[in-house]
Order: sequence, then C-alpha cells, then structure tokens
Amino acid sequence: MINADEFREHAHRFVDWMADYLENTDRYPVKSQVKPGDIYGKIPNKPPLKSEVIDDVFRDFKELILPGITHWQSPNFFGYFPANSSYPSLLAEMLTATLGAQCMVWETSPAAAELEEKVMNWLKQMIGLPEYFEGVIQDTASTATLTALLTAREKLSEFHINEQGFLHNEFRIYCSAETHSSVEKAVKIAGFGRSNLVKVKVDENFRMDSKSLREAIERDLKNDIIPVCIIATLGTTGSTAIDPLNEIAEIAAEYEIWLHVDAAFAGTALILDEYKWMIKGIEKADSFVFNPHKWMFTNFDCSAYFVKDKKSLIKTFEINPEYLKTKTQGLVNDYRDWGIQLGRRFRALKLWFVIRNFGMDGLKNKIRLHIDLAKEFERKVADSREFEIITQRTLNLICFRFKPQNINNNTILNDLNEKLLHTVNAAGKIFITHTKLNGIYTLRMVIGQTNVTGEHVNNAWQVIQTEALKLTR
Repeated sequence: MINADEFREHAHRFVDWMADYLENTDRYPVKSQVKPGDIYGKIPNKPPLKSEVIDDVFRDFKELILPGITHWQSPNFFGYFPANSSYPSLLAEMLTATLGAQCMVWETSPAAAELEEKVMNWLKQMIGLPEYFEGVIQDTASTATLTALLTAREKLSEFHINEQGFLHNEFRIYCSAETHSSVEKAVKIAGFGRSNLVKVKVDENFRMDSKSLREAIERDLKNDIIPVCIIATLGTTGSTAIDPLNEIAEIAAEYEIWLHVDAAFAGTALILDEYKWMIKGIEKADSFVFNPHKWMFTNFDCSAYFVKDKKSLIKTFEINPEYLKTKTQGLVNDYRDWGIQLGRRFRALKLWFVIRNFGMDGLKNKIRLHIDLAKEFERKVADSREFEIITQRTLNLICFRFKPQNINNNTILNDLNEKLLHTVNAAGKIFITHTKLNGIYTLRMVIGQTNVTGEHVNNAWQVIQTEALKLTR
C-alpha cells in the first residue's frame, strides 16, 4: 500500500491527468467502441496475491478501462439527459472521498447534516418552491419516487401497511404513458403491483391528459379501488413534455390524492424566471424531485427531494435501534429517517461548491446558452427538406427524424432512422439516442453538456447530415 508521501505524488499526477482529460474529452470517440466481453476477458480471473504498484494500476486504467468508457463529459455527447460534472464539483468530491464520512444522523457528521439542510433551502428558493417544503438529498430520482410512493401508501393507510402488510390490493397509482420507467419499478417494489399502475393517455404534445386522469380516478372509485398517488412529470424522458401541473394538482386536491412531481431533468430550468410557469400549482403537490446531477453541473449522484409533510416521511422510514439513539434526536435532522438508505454520503458538499462557484448568474447563463443552442439546432432541422421535427421543443431536447422527400412509409422511415442512429454513433464523433413517439422512431438531440458550444452543435448537425446522405445513395 502507498504511504502519505506517495499519495501526494500520485494525486498530483492524477489531477494533472484529470484536467487534461476534461480539456480534451472531444478528442475521444464519444461512444465506446468495444464489444461485449472485451474488457472482462482482459482482466485476470483471480485477484492478485501481492501488492501491485499504483503506476501499474493507473497504466491499466488508461490502456484497459478508458477505451471501454462512453465519455459522458464530452461536449459531443448529445444522447441521454446529461450527467454533468464541473471543476468545483470534482474538487468537492475529492474532499468528500478524503473525509470518508457517514452522514446518517446529525452526530455522525453535524456539518454534513446542517449543510444539507441549508443547501436544500437554497435550492428551494432558486427553483421557486413554497417555503413549507423541506428537502433531503437522495441518490437518484428513482429512489425519490419510490420514497414518495411509500410515504403516500403509509399516510393513506394511517401507517398500518408498514406494520401489518397489505390487507388487500385495491390501490391505484396514476402516471402518464410517457412517465419514466422508474415509476413502474417503484410500484413493484412498494408492493402495489404493475397491474395497479394506470398509465393515463397523453395529448398531441405527449402531456398527461387531465380529463382522462379524472375519468380513470372516478372509474376506480366506483369500483371501490383506492387512489394512492398521482405522478406528474415536468420534462418526460422521451420528449421533455411538461404535464399540465395545475390541472393535475386541482384533481389531486379534489380527491385528496398524494401528488408527486418528477422534474428530474427539467427542474434545473426552474432557476430561470421564464420557466417558472412549469410549476404553477406546485403548492398543491405533496412531493417534488429534481436532479442537480443532470443539468446543474454537479457530479452524480445528487437528487433533490422535497416533501410538504416531513412528519409522514419520517414516520414511514424511521427506525430506532439502540445503537442509533442520540441525545440530539428530535432536535436536529437525522436524514437516515428521510428515505430508504441508512448509510449516506456527504452529497451536499459538492452542491455547495457548485452553487457558490458558479453563482446564480453563472448557472442561469449556462442553462440559457443550452436552450439557445437547442433553438438554433431546431431551426436547422426545420429548415431542412430532408429532416422533420416530431414534436415541439420545450427546453434543450430536439426530437426529429430523417425523412427523405421521396419516402412516406413510416415502417421504412423507422428502419432508415434506426440505421442512421447506429451509423452516427459508430463513427464516434458524436453520440445521440432515440425514442418512439406515436410509433415513430425518433432521434433525440440533448444539448446540455457543461462545455458544449455552438461549434460542437454545428459539427453534430454536419455529422448527422453526412451520415444520412450516405444511406440514400
């Protein structure tokens, strides 16, 4: 094992490599070009008996691991919603790893608990949530959604299900047909079962249809089925559709149903005044989540979960074995009782670094730049005679497809666009993904990387056009 002096030496070298990497990510093929099993087959089947020097391990990292990495921090990464990083976030992560703190209760890391409380209050102000919401950092929005469903379940049952289990299974969860797949996983884990997840139809812009939601609820009530939770999405994964929150919130309030708002990606845009319209009606919601680790330049994982009724949240998850009892219990926030995990990382530190180093103005400027670049890309697609926009752009995701003027058959067009996606990504210059909207194979272009510029976006458009032209020769 290395000692402190050797650690200093290696750390300086590693930081130099990290800085060089982040400055030059666009020199790497964005998508890894390896085949399944390539990496696995090169790693020894047995662990080493003797110590290996860090230089050898680092060499293998560069020669073996790096070729198998898809470079999410590349400015040419336009595929999934980003998992952004930034220099202040990386510095904080280095400190977090060095401290190695467990942040499950206040006494195990007082600064971590109090910084988390303060930073969540900052976020609440930044995105415009009502003052009475209280926040906790979860690992992902998937966990936050599960947390919301479990809390909604327990509050509805007056906390009997935690103690006695399900006495019957006549419960319903409602979401749109475009809601993230984590909801489907959450209803399974929470014991509701997939058959009790109602996927409400969407309108022509892929937003939840509130009239259909009301009809589904009334139909269930007539059959003595109990509505437990409605999940509204602000920024669907497929197309960043914004569900009509105010309409949904009024329905939830009328029928006294827990309303959870999933703004995992789009929530960052709420720091802009011009996008505050997305949360009209939020005062009627019971919980809300967005991910700073997506579009707020904070390393994964960092998911901001807010809840109106923290007492119900805590009552759902609290445990109190003798070894976790403290004298400060009840006087401070012990975040182990605010979610599923007991052990917790010091996630608030990197968020604190990012917000302080960027400042509100810096964050707003970055987000507006990404949206402006998306508008410009959308214009290029709309002006092209060989491509078409599939659905309206809301933020920084453009949904489009290749549509040669002489082809109108959707089956042929779907096959053609699937081929285009694979050829574009195989070239390694950029990375995009796809979805299906109303059966149409749709290309997704997300412009949200920390260091993306207009030059990168223009280059991406050239790559897409060039590869499309090859398919029609």
